[in-house]
Amino acid sequence: MTAAEPLGVPWSAHAVRGADGAVRVAGVDVRDLAAEQGTPAYVLDEADFRDRARSVRTALEAAFGAVGAGVDVYYAGKAFLSVAVARWAHEEGLRVDTSTGGELAVALRAGVPGEHLGLHGNNKSDAELARALEAGVGRIIVDSLGELDRVVAAVRARGAGAEPAPVMVRVTTGVHAGGHEYISTAHEDQKFGLSVATPPGGGDSPAMTALTTVLRHPELRLLGIHSHIGSQILDPAGFAVAARSVLALRAELAERTGHLVPEVDLGGGFGIAYLPGEEVPDLPRIAEEIAAAVAGACTELGTPLPRLSFEPGRAVAGPTTLTLYTVGTVKPVSLEAGRSRLYVAVDGGMSDNIRPALYGAHYHAALVSRTGSAETVLARVVGKHCESGDIVVHEVQLPADVRPGDLLAVAATGAYGRSMASNYNHVPRPPVVAVRDGATRVLVRRETEDDLLALDLG
Repeated sequence: MTAAEPLGVPWSAHAVRGADGAVRVAGVDVRDLAAEQGTPAYVLDEADFRDRARSVRTALEAAFGAVGAGVDVYYAGKAFLSVAVARWAHEEGLRVDTSTGGELAVALRAGVPGEHLGLHGNNKSDAELARALEAGVGRIIVDSLGELDRVVAAVRARGAGAEPAPVMVRVTTGVHAGGHEYISTAHEDQKFGLSVATPPGGGDSPAMTALTTVLRHPELRLLGIHSHIGSQILDPAGFAVAARSVLALRAELAERTGHLVPEVDLGGGFGIAYLPGEEVPDLPRIAEEIAAAVAGACTELGTPLPRLSFEPGRAVAGPTTLTLYTVGTVKPVSLEAGRSRLYVAVDGGMSDNIRPALYGAHYHAALVSRTGSAETVLARVVGKHCESGDIVVHEVQLPADVRPGDLLAVAATGAYGRSMASNYNHVPRPPVVAVRDGATRVLVRRETEDDLLALDLG
């Protein structure tokens, strides 16, 4: 190797390996970053994040523009949200979707206008609803019939002359798409949304009941219907089926009440590549297939196209970030039939990436501080926590000479790494460090033991 070579999939766009074997991200040597910031650390490629946000928006706008429909793209803050990231998303033309009062507070602190924010959540508190109305959020996604009454009460509490709350009704279409069962969110037996299915005894579906209830309340303004079918979706067929169901519900509501809702939200969940050799989803093609399905369904139903909205999170944030660790204990373990596996323990683990333990998610790791031996061995990267399930990478080929003190990086941890991090075993959470044009900037500082003890009142 005579020059820097891109690491390629699944690493961020500006991650390269130099002739010395060390990795640089956006011009920043990970060895320098580790010396300055310590490890573990989430290293976020700012330009890559911005490029992906812009690319997702452009792909969806082009696909739906071609069939004559407008589209809004919301960055799903649950993937990873900080003040800077919310600001970047907004600057690149995305709105921001929040699912708690905390996420809403971060987006507002970033200066995202209220009308460009959405509030999700299956169990919103009265305080969260009041804060959303005060901030003038562009939409509240209602998740249950009981929540409708609470939104009405929140509007009334604002006094005479208060603006109606802009609401969408979240429905479940029975479409099960994406990865692990826990992240597939449109089948019937789960906590989100209202079913479009007719009850066994007949009558209106819960979704239709909610929609007609909204129309009866002057305190509410019905924007549209919302559907989200899951996460890590690689095949657009599920979107097409769900869209057909939602659009049929929209047409039925219009026929019964004369009200044609102006917007349909098909959620997010676009997948990414996590391992070398995995195919990177072709988002422009996926967007075109979804747009064609929406246009075809509207033609069959005899209804005009709605405005569409989408909520990508992982597709924007996921590939932009690596987690940088320092290797500690290295231990060979004998397996059956004369095989062995090298256990490589790092200074983080399930507290900074719970997904392998929670979902069985698979990631890729690499030695990033030097050139390793040409010989590789089967390895398992594990954390420092007091759990046998504290696995960071289940299986990966690492240089046979990996040793304590080496820097190891895990790719594509930008979505749900920091956002699902914990203080298990009283381990402080790592910082989020943005890199761009050879410079570093701490977006979220490292927690300290003083931070942990400050919450403990003794």
